[in-house]
Amino acid sequence: MKFLASILLAPLPSIIWLSFYLRKDKHPEPNKLIIKIFLLGVLVVPLAGILEQLFFLGTEKFSFLDKVILIVIVFAFIEELLKYLVVKFGILKNPEFDEPIDAMIYMIIAGLGFAAAENIYLLSQIYPQGKYFLETLEFLTTRFLGATLLHALACGITGYFFAASLLMKSKMRKIFTMGGILAATILHSIFNYIIILNSQGEIDSMERNLYLIIILVSAAVIVSLMFKKANKYRSICKI
Repeated sequence: MKFLASILLAPLPSIIWLSFYLRKDKHPEPNKLIIKIFLLGVLVVPLAGILEQLFFLGTEKFSFLDKVILIVIVFAFIEELLKYLVVKFGILKNPEFDEPIDAMIYMIIAGLGFAAAENIYLLSQIYPQGKYFLETLEFLTTRFLGATLLHALACGITGYFFAASLLMKSKMRKIFTMGGILAATILHSIFNYIIILNSQGEIDSMERNLYLIIILVSAAVIVSLMFKKANKYRSICKI
């Protein structure tokens, strides 16, 4: 019963952030489409895991440091690309996708679906090791303020570049959107690398937390400014 309760609580950090970011949209999206993109974000997690495992198997000949750097960057890129593809193929052609800011909203929805699936998987792995309800809440609080927010912010950055690309000629759209994916990958990679440095004893928990706070707060401010700018695109952009 405790295990089931913990798994049911796993998506909670994503749901809280989802309710926050949906308020950024002055013209709310249909609930059925929000649920659809959220679930598609959940469903690409196993695909991300397969692709990451295949890449990991191909790094056996690299030195430890090279392997870590490659894994951090490539894993982040795989995840950011898959979340973008969820929006591109899951909603882009839908008539409800009718203003540039929708690109940011749906990207964040996909990212939070992805984060929810990660939380469920991680809880399913750690619970048999003796984790109980209060420890589960502590874990989810950490994820809420850390990795779950990271997924939302990284997707918000990709979404902004995606939104801005809608103002451009078709040849430039792909280039600009890919720039957004790469920017999100850089943010994601830095976050993961700091976590790895702490796990390897290179930095202590205090330093880790300080660095993560700086990164996440800075990214949150940037995404907030991006939302304000994307809102201004509505009157001059036809999708």
